[in-house]
Amino acid sequence: MEIININSFQIIGISIKTANNDLEKLQHDMQGLWNKFITESIADKIPNRISNDIYCVYTDYDGDYTEPYVAILGFKVENLDNIPSELSGKSFAGGNYIKKVAKGNLFNGIVYDAWKEIWALDIPRAYHADFEIYGEKAGNPENAEVEILVGVEET
Repeated sequence: MEIININSFQIIGISIKTANNDLEKLQHDMQGLWNKFITESIADKIPNRISNDIYCVYTDYDGDYTEPYVAILGFKVENLDNIPSELSGKSFAGGNYIKKVAKGNLFNGIVYDAWKEIWALDIPRAYHADFEIYGEKAGNPENAEVEILVGVEET
């Protein structure tokens, strides 16, 4: 893992409030979010997209990672000027992030396994925004690479 600094960014997508402390509910919520994203062609409804990378951002934490939070699945956009009514948009401040890359078969839970490793670390998490980036290297789900960025406190 490495520490990187990123600039502020904006996301438009669909969102759900969920929590990690109930694995069955978490899986149901996240599978439902992804299913809606795909079946309702959400990508086609998002204006001002900067790239084709899909972002899954975790934000608005009620506390730490064991407490409820909001997951937003969408795309990085130029601005939040024209958010379709069925979607949500949010700005995120830049800052320091720890970057981890999950590699392997998405269907085998590589992203969740990577999160379990992150949760076990003793790091000063910021809990303003953590996110996964499903870019070009995630195109083949059986041999994917997903970037995970975890916000950490400025030192």
